[in-house]
This record gives sequence, C-alpha cells and structure tokens, in this order.
Amino acid sequence: MSKRERVNNVIKREKVDFLPSQITFSDRTRDEAILKALDLTNTTLDDYLENHMIIALTKADYPLFFRNDVELMRELESEGFCKVDAENGVVYDSWGMGIKMGSDGFFACFHPLEKKSTRAFAEKWMPERIWEAVQADTLEDRVRLWTPPDPDHAGNYDWLKRDIETYGDEYFVFPSGYFGVYERGYGMVSLPHMFENMAGDPALIQELLEKITDYKAEVAKRLLQFDFDAGHMGDDLGTQVGPFFSPETFYTLIKPMYKKLWSVYKDAGKYMMMHSCGCITKFLPDLIEIGLDVLEPVQPCMDLPFIKKEYGKDVTFWGGIDTQDLLPYGSPERVRKESAEVIRLLGKGGGLIIAPSQEIMNDVPLANVVALVETIIEEREKVARL
Repeated sequence: MSKRERVNNVIKREKVDFLPSQITFSDRTRDEAILKALDLTNTTLDDYLENHMIIALTKADYPLFFRNDVELMRELESEGFCKVDAENGVVYDSWGMGIKMGSDGFFACFHPLEKKSTRAFAEKWMPERIWEAVQADTLEDRVRLWTPPDPDHAGNYDWLKRDIETYGDEYFVFPSGYFGVYERGYGMVSLPHMFENMAGDPALIQELLEKITDYKAEVAKRLLQFDFDAGHMGDDLGTQVGPFFSPETFYTLIKPMYKKLWSVYKDAGKYMMMHSCGCITKFLPDLIEIGLDVLEPVQPCMDLPFIKKEYGKDVTFWGGIDTQDLLPYGSPERVRKESAEVIRLLGKGGGLIIAPSQEIMNDVPLANVVALVETIIEEREKVARL
C-alpha cells in the first residue's frame, strides 16, 4: 500500500495496514542540520520521519515557507514573485506583504494596506499593480484600489507540477492553501484593522475578503489540471479557549467565502482539508456542512475526547500530540506515554493522521523527536486494528 493509498483509505474509513503519520518542522532550511544531529546518512528527513504527505507550492507561496533561503528568494525575485530586502531582513511577496526573514515560524511584518506608503517605498518594494492602492489616503480607498496577484503569472505552477509528478504516485501530495482567506486579509491590513472593521465596517472587510477569495478560487480552478486528491486551505480561527470572533461574524463574513472556494474542489470530487490553530469546536458543524473532510491540526485545547465522539465519523483528524508543553518541555518518557494515549484515543475506528498538533519549532529537543517517531511506529499498526 502506497502512502497515498493509506491516507486516502483513512479518510474514506477503509482498511489500512497502519495509520499514516506526518511530522513537519517549522523551518525546512534546518533539515540537513537535523539529519546530522540525529547521525543519519543516506536518507532524507521525510524518509526518516516516515511522512506520508507532501505540500506542493505555487511559486507565489514559496516566500511563506522558504523566506530564510536567500538564494531561492533571489531566484523568485528575478521572476517577479517577491522582492528581497536582505539588509532589513524582509521578503515582500507578490501580494505586497512583508515576511520576516530569519524567523523560526512565519511572521507577517509588513501589511501593505495598513497605512499610506510613500511613492519611493511603493516603487522600490511593492508590485507595480498596487502602487496606486498603497499610496491612497484612506483604508477604504486602499482596499478599493488594491488587486490580488495574477493567478496566471508565468511559471507560477511549475514547481508544484514538478512535485506532484515526482512524488504523487507514492505520497499524498496536496497544493498548499496556507495563509488562506481570513489570514491573507489581515496580512493585507493588519490584525487591529481587521478586527476593528469586522465589527465597525464589515462591508469593507467583505470587499477585501471577496477579492482574496476570487483570486484563490481562480488558482484552485487551475490546480485541478494536476493529479491530487484534496484541496486545502489554512486560516487560524481560534485562540486556546475559543474563536477569535463571534459566530455571527463567522456566518456572515467567513463561511460564505469558504463555501465559494471549497466548492471548486468539492465539485471536482476532491476532499477538503483545513488548517486552523486554536479551539474552533463551535465552527465544526458549519465547516462539515460546507465540505470539511480533514481538520489540521487538531490541538488538545479542543477537548479531544469530545470531538472524537461528536465528529469522528465526519472528519479525519490530523494532529493531536501537544507541541506547546509536551514536546518542548516533556521528558522522552512522557512524550512516549502521552503520545501513545492520543494516538489510541483519536485513532480508534480510523480517521486519524498521526501528527503533532503544530509544526515542530526549534525549542523541541531532538531526543523528543526520536521518542515521538518511535512511539508512532510502535502504535500505528496496533491502533489501526482497533
């Protein structure tokens, strides 16, 4: 059974030889150093971790993940997908958003519509199509004049196509939808402006989100020419205790955008996967209604026994193993014990892709990575038979 078949069978609740797993590090430029620290040779980090899934990226999305690879960013800059301010450690992507270089996790450090830019700054760092927008006096005018990138930018899908063709027979490869609709919205205007206007001027935010959604739907339509099994979108909707905003805001501003975007994939017979950090249990019924098949990452703050009981037949859970306390601060023995408990709970009856509840950051000791990998191997076949 290939890794692709195994993931598909888990989503369909069909028989598997063992449960699939996925461990991802926040900074993929560290792969070589991690292999060296683990004293591994003649292998890749994905092979050692026995990962089942590979994220394929459009070139427009590469700055989100590979902002620390200066040489790669320069190559993308030459093709018009970003601009690199190496002196100040910022990559400006094709949306005009600034991404902090050198950071462990992703950090949006510049929001092009947050405030008026000077002509000199706009012409140096912003895509030409938004020069007028970023120099406008008011937020309303900046949003009105702003346009998303061109989904048909030459070469945008070349590397994604390469990765699907190279790995798609063996791995479950899916096109990245990280930094989705809501997140890209605050990436444009900043979180304060986003939250203030969600409450005070929802029509303005709706205009912004509609432009973003239309762009992403057009990209999704172009992605359908490639051989993959699931659409994907990422928006962090929750804090540790509940959503960032009210159910009413979700119903009126967010859910309609998701439905429009997700329908491109669902109408084509694809699964729909969503990334959201935080406790979004209140939104699960609505997300399931519009087509959610896989939730990533599942975090302990969501009350794992409850969501398994209530939604385990409708949604495949990807994650569950704590990355906020257990992996960075627990002993290897504790990592083994608590990881096994989560795998048994969420994996009973199927519907689990074993994984940490978030990317592994630099604060996780390598001994705990080893303990996690060994526990997954010990538990995955046993739990698949439960």
